[in-house]
Amino acid sequence: MLPSRPLPLWAGRTVALLGILLVGLNLRTAVAVISPIVAEINVDIRLDSVALGVIGAVPPIAFALSALFGALLAKRIGLERLLALAIVAMIVGQLLRSAATNYPVLLIGSIIAMVGAGIGNVLLPPIVKRYFPDRIGLVTSLYVTLLSIGTAVTAALTAPIADSVGWRMSLAVWSIMALVALVPWVLVLVQHRRERSALAADDEAPELEEPSAGSVGRIWHSRTAWTIAIVFALSTFHAYTAFAWLPQLLMDVVGVSHVQAGSLLALYSIVGLPSALIVPLLTVRLKNVSWIIQSGIAAFVLGYLGLLLVPTVVPWLWVVLIGAGPLLFPAALTLINLRTRTHEGSVAMSGFVQTIGYAIGALGPLLVATLHDLTGGWTAVLVLLIATALACAIVGARLAKPTFVEDDIARRRPV
Repeated sequence: MLPSRPLPLWAGRTVALLGILLVGLNLRTAVAVISPIVAEINVDIRLDSVALGVIGAVPPIAFALSALFGALLAKRIGLERLLALAIVAMIVGQLLRSAATNYPVLLIGSIIAMVGAGIGNVLLPPIVKRYFPDRIGLVTSLYVTLLSIGTAVTAALTAPIADSVGWRMSLAVWSIMALVALVPWVLVLVQHRRERSALAADDEAPELEEPSAGSVGRIWHSRTAWTIAIVFALSTFHAYTAFAWLPQLLMDVVGVSHVQAGSLLALYSIVGLPSALIVPLLTVRLKNVSWIIQSGIAAFVLGYLGLLLVPTVVPWLWVVLIGAGPLLFPAALTLINLRTRTHEGSVAMSGFVQTIGYAIGALGPLLVATLHDLTGGWTAVLVLLIATALACAIVGARLAKPTFVEDDIARRRPV
């Protein structure tokens, strides 16, 4: 049950709030830090197209696998302890990459850092539900916004830092920011240990509400979970495709230069910031959240249609519309908490939704590359992107009524 009146954010949970926000700021630094300094790294470590492709595929694969096992690990380790370990993995991975003298070490460091970030992806929604059940929309909007800002800042500063102090220091510096994010969770764990000791002295051992293995398995029978997972998957599919191929598509179809294409990709990224702030708050307040989902899908479709039919007419508008489509991402993260009745359900739901979402998202750039190679153009690609968006519109209509994962599981409703 949510409190009848929201408590102040600082009501005994300031450290947890700071920890959530700092983790959000760090979740995409490892993803954005390599591409701006590929040329500098290539001087010391040979990076051909295959090597870069493998590193580029690591984030969605690591996120999907981390989501698959993250909920089960939370049962054994506990949410806060596992999140602290995930941050340590991000620190170690970044440091290992900065010290790499060959490609295998660089790749291993990337995998470690991405696994840590992937586990953080899974744990933040249930941690928000645990500490801020009365402020789910606000806290979700804050950390998703910081996630976007962290990505943009990393991409913008990595190359200048590399020019000043070298690419190794440019990679290592982001581990310092992750180290800062670890401090609040160490304090939280220390506080929890003191509380458990005090309760044990009074023979009142607390019951931890972590997900059972059964709940993680039963989530696959929930129609609500599948609906939100598909919405999340659509967002990741299109986002990873855009970051991989939008500049090339714009150069070929619109005729812009590579500099202009890069600027339009930056515009695509910036459009997501207002959505990160506003969408979680709207998702909490609206009774029929399917309108939010349909708005994102409509933005996708209109943007792709513009590039398909009249690409040279206001191309920046088509990019803005495509950039507005991923508002589905913060909406899905918020729904993980809104469509679960229990903290246990939130942990299981977060793992399930992100496993499906990132696994499908990883296929986006590959499918687009294959289709482009087979057809020699972008028409079939744009038709594919429009078709996937429209298909999700049918699924998203199921979110018109507030259904809950636990109720689906109880009824063993078929998918």
